[in-house]
Amino acid sequence: MASRGGPRAAGTDGSDFQHRERVASHYQMSVTLKSEIKKLIYTHVVIWLLLMGQMCVGHLKLLPHDQVAMPYQWEYPYLLSILPSLLGLLSFPRNNISYLVLSMISTGLFSVAPLIYGAMEMFPMAQQLYRHGKAYRFIFGFSAVSVMYLVVVVAAQVHGWQLYYSKKLLDSWFTSTQEKKKK
Repeated sequence: MASRGGPRAAGTDGSDFQHRERVASHYQMSVTLKSEIKKLIYTHVVIWLLLMGQMCVGHLKLLPHDQVAMPYQWEYPYLLSILPSLLGLLSFPRNNISYLVLSMISTGLFSVAPLIYGAMEMFPMAQQLYRHGKAYRFIFGFSAVSVMYLVVVVAAQVHGWQLYYSKKLLDSWFTSTQEKKKK
């Protein structure tokens, strides 16, 4: 090899270090998974803001109830679902495993559980709409139960992928800590 400022060793052009320039796969995976989780968190924030807007308009009576219906009961505990997302974002800068685990557990409690309850709460109204074509609550001319089921389906997918990627990220972080302990 070459000395600092001195001549290069004979028989090398200086490109023989390229094989050492690769980033370990678990670090690459960590960066990729953090990016995906951030996208899902931002999507969750948009859903959360839409529900918050609907709740504010309904309670403050900014629009008539025939345009924006009062919120369903499941929407109130779902407002707490912003907390797991914040914990997830806080876990990223220093790869904080504790925050990520708390984020995953609270996502189940504050995000997934209200969505399951919401699907069960709205089921009789959806059944009535399907069987008899009668809707009593509306959101800008659309059946409220149809709109809210769409929100539940999208939110369930967002939280499901968020949990999946968080688990993979947690595994990636454990791999890197195990490798550090071996050294």
